[in-house]
Amino acid sequence: QLQLVESGGGLVQPGGSLRLSCAASGRTLDFHLVAWFRQAPGKEREGVSCTVISGRSTDYADSVRGRFTISRNHAKNTVYLQMNSLKPEDTGVYFCAAVRNPRSPRCSLSSQYDNWGQGTQVTVSS
Repeated sequence: QLQLVESGGGLVQPGGSLRLSCAASGRTLDFHLVAWFRQAPGKEREGVSCTVISGRSTDYADSVRGRFTISRNHAKNTVYLQMNSLKPEDTGVYFCAAVRNPRSPRCSLSSQYDNWGQGTQVTVSS
């Protein structure tokens, strides 16, 4: 059974950077669609970024494009989210999610993911 554990969250000032990690165990992520979602207080969960099988294709929400970068380390079975130029509106709990056989090409569709981590808090504040 695939298990996902996020880490790397914390408190950072606006303009700062963080790198989130999503470490997988139980199964390889090599054949999974993997995504990062976030949820701010009082808001719905939103897709941030995703990487398709093999990591050669990625996608980003408009709000983070150019600032966030998703990547994979196949040897470590880990997916990362490098977040630069952070803004207060990036604050929220960040989750990673994975699915072996996605039913939609829209990787922001959260309902298609059957494996989720517990989340890591990111707070951007001065």
